[in-house]
Amino acid sequence: MLWACVLLPQLALDVVLRRRPDPEAPLALVTGPAQLRTLHAVNASAAAAGLVPGMRLVAAHALLPDFAMVDHDPSAEARWQRFLAAWAYRHSSLVSAQWPGCIVLEVRGSFRLLGPWPTLQARLRSELDALGFRHRIALAPTPRAARVFAGLEDGLAIPHAATMAARLDRVPVRRACLPDGLGVRLQRMGIGQLRDLRALPRDALRRRFGLALLEHLDRLYGEADDPLEYYLPPDHFDSRVELGYEVENHTALLFPLRRLIGDLCTLLSIRDGGVQRFVLRLEHERGPGGAAARNAAHTDVEVGLLAPEREPGMLFELARNRLERVAIAAPVVAMRLLARELPAFVPASRDLFDTRQQQQLPWPQLRERLRARLGDEAVYRVAPDGDPRPERAWRRLQGDDARIGPAPPRPPRPGWLLPQPMPLRGRVRVVSGPERLESGWWDGADARRDYYVVETAQGQRAWAFAAPGEREGWMLHGWFG
Repeated sequence: MLWACVLLPQLALDVVLRRRPDPEAPLALVTGPAQLRTLHAVNASAAAAGLVPGMRLVAAHALLPDFAMVDHDPSAEARWQRFLAAWAYRHSSLVSAQWPGCIVLEVRGSFRLLGPWPTLQARLRSELDALGFRHRIALAPTPRAARVFAGLEDGLAIPHAATMAARLDRVPVRRACLPDGLGVRLQRMGIGQLRDLRALPRDALRRRFGLALLEHLDRLYGEADDPLEYYLPPDHFDSRVELGYEVENHTALLFPLRRLIGDLCTLLSIRDGGVQRFVLRLEHERGPGGAAARNAAHTDVEVGLLAPEREPGMLFELARNRLERVAIAAPVVAMRLLARELPAFVPASRDLFDTRQQQQLPWPQLRERLRARLGDEAVYRVAPDGDPRPERAWRRLQGDDARIGPAPPRPPRPGWLLPQPMPLRGRVRVVSGPERLESGWWDGADARRDYYVVETAQGQRAWAFAAPGEREGWMLHGWFG
C-alpha cells in the first residue's frame, strides 16, 4: 500500500479566510478569556505587520490598530477536517482523519483510475487550492511515515519501504510525531534522531515511556499493522457560514452562498449522488422591540428541483433566484445550508457526437431556471386525460416520476388550443368534419358540439365548432400549425 498525507498547517485560519470576500485583509483568530485575549493564528498580511500567534491582543492593537478579529472555534476546525476527509474520499476508499490537522489516504489503488502519483498529486493540489486550503503533501508506504514526511518537506515521495526506513532514521525525534509530546523530552535527553531512539533497548523504552511509543515506532516503520479509524461519508449535508457583520441586502449574501453550494457539490461528487431539495436558512440576530421579523430566529428559503442535480453553477443560479425573491425583513448574521436527502444522481444520456451549441442550455437546467424565475407552478408536463371535451382532455403533471401514457385515439387536434372559445368572424371553408362531441352530463358542464376543420379567407386552418346540425355561428377553439 502507498499512503498520501495531506497536512493542513493552518486549517483553522483557512476555514475563516475562504469565506471572506477579501482574504488578503489583515485578520487574526483570537482565543482566551475576555481579560487575557491572545492571537491564535494570523494571516499573511497581519504577519507582515508584526502580529504573531501567542501575542496579547493589546500588543497586537498597538502594532496594527485596524485588523479583523474572529473567535477561534476548535469544533469548527474538527468539522472542516471531516469535510476534507469527505473530499479525499472521492480519490480513495481508505481515508482517515484520526490525527488533528491532516488527512491520510491510500492511493496505490487509485493509480489505475486516476493516473500515476504525479498526476494524482497535481489533482489533489488543484482541488485543495480551489477549496481554499493551504496544504503540504507527502507519499510513503505507511500512513505515519507520510505524516512525518509531510511535516519535513512538501512534495516528498518515498514509495519503497527500504528507502523509507533509511530516511526515517535521519528524522529528528522532535519532528517524528511521537505520542504525548515525547519528541521534545527525548531531544532534551540527548536523543537526536530516530536511529538513536531505535538503538535503545525496547524493554527500557517501554518501562520509561510506555507501550505507546514502541507501537508508534513499529507502525511508523511498517513493522506492525496500523489500525486506522476510516472515514465514512455522511448521508446529509449541513454547513453554516458566520458572516461577522449584519447583512441587509441580497448581494452581500451571494459570496457565502457560492461557497456553500460549492461545498455541497463536493459532497455530492463524493457520494456520486445529487440533491433534489435543500433549505437556505438566513439566521437573524434576536433583538428587543421593533418588527416581529427581528425577533424571529431565522428565515428559511426552500429550493426544490424536479430531479436530482449536482452541477454547481446550476444549483447556485437556482438558489440565487429563490433567495432574491425573499424579502430580508431583519439583518442576517449567518447563513446555513441543509440538505437532508441526497438521492442517487443519474446523468442524462446524450449522443457520443452531441452537436449541442455552446450557448444552449440542457433541458433540465433550463427547466429549473424557469421554475426558479417564474415559480414552481409555471413549468409543468402535460398528460392526456380520458375526457373528450378539449378543454378538459389534458392534465398537468409536476416532476419527472409520473409516467405519461398514450393519448386515446382521436381525430387530429390543433397544436394551439385557445383558453376559451371565441366567435369566428368572416367566411370560412369547411375542410373536414363534423366530429360530434356530446359529453359532460355527469358534472353539470354538458357540451353538445359539432367540430370542423375550417380554412379562413387568409388561408389559416382553424378548429371551430357550431351547434349540432348547424353551419353558422362558428366558435373558434384552436389553430393548426
